[in-house]
Amino acid sequence: MNDATARMRLESMLSELDRSIGILRGGQPAFHERSAADAGAVLTDADRNQAMLDVATRQRRSVLEALKRIDDGRYGLCVDCGASVPEGRLEARPEAARCVQCQSRRERRR
Repeated sequence: MNDATARMRLESMLSELDRSIGILRGGQPAFHERSAADAGAVLTDADRNQAMLDVATRQRRSVLEALKRIDDGRYGLCVDCGASVPEGRLEARPEAARCVQCQSRRERRR
């Protein structure tokens, strides 16, 4: 994927993530008189909302880092080993920072 196409896709992703983060950060549901079961459901919804916000924030950070790699002329190169990130991986995940092997190694360490 060339840098111009990657930038366009990443900027589109960034815009969508910003919109989603804004919605997720929007007002928390007001607490009215509710049963204990209803209160538990609200807490579960709040936990789910926070988890989605965390994921969107991490993905936003990855997109910004990918845009910086484009600016620095390092887009498409693994940040760990310097090898090329496969074209198919960049098509599927334009924000991908690592080749498949380095990403697999990183995930096994977690």
